[in-house]
Amino acid sequence: MNVSGKLRQHIKHKGLLATIRGGWKRYVFVHWELLWMRRDLVSPVPPHHLKPYPPLRMKTITVQNATAFTRHFGDRVNTMAELAAEGYTGHMYLDDKGDTVAFIWGSTRAYHDRHFYGCTSAVNKGEFFEFGGELARAYWGSTLSVDLQLQLWKAMHAQGCNTVVDVCDADNIPAMKLHIRMGYQEQGRALHVYRLFGRWRFFRETRYSGSRLDALRKPSRSPAPESAG
Repeated sequence: MNVSGKLRQHIKHKGLLATIRGGWKRYVFVHWELLWMRRDLVSPVPPHHLKPYPPLRMKTITVQNATAFTRHFGDRVNTMAELAAEGYTGHMYLDDKGDTVAFIWGSTRAYHDRHFYGCTSAVNKGEFFEFGGELARAYWGSTLSVDLQLQLWKAMHAQGCNTVVDVCDADNIPAMKLHIRMGYQEQGRALHVYRLFGRWRFFRETRYSGSRLDALRKPSRSPAPESAG
């Protein structure tokens, strides 16, 4: 299919306005605001009502087994092999066919994200930086989103870490809600990433007061009033 055909197809499925917005972000200008989060590795995770998932096998990601990403994350195979070769700790979850359906990474040293945002995230002593967590669509809304983090925290705790830190895109509402579910705390600082013409990137950090997560928290239910009489 030629370029004009692909464009017509995209407009048909996404609509003209969404296509223009997507093209602007991809080829002209995009701004990400990444909020810094943290939590300790021993406090229990708050209760949740996520759905269960079928049995999976967890494996450490290596250069040799990165091909397991082919079916659900085919564009990530080389990236996964590169991260494994660089010594980061990666966990993947395999279904009964041997295909990866979820993965997550941790780093005990400063992590330079050359694959997406292009920024470098510093790590202090006793911390590790969590990144790259993703689930195949069939597992969205399941307890796997909690379990894969808990297993990574356990592995990083064994490496001497006591705190997990990460960044969360302020426009990614599902990810923000996941941080609430996992009991993360905001650090009150944000990293701004600007990409111009799909090539040049600029960075700056700002501070903020209050909470950016509070507006997304579910209101607590008040007890039902007692009836008189």
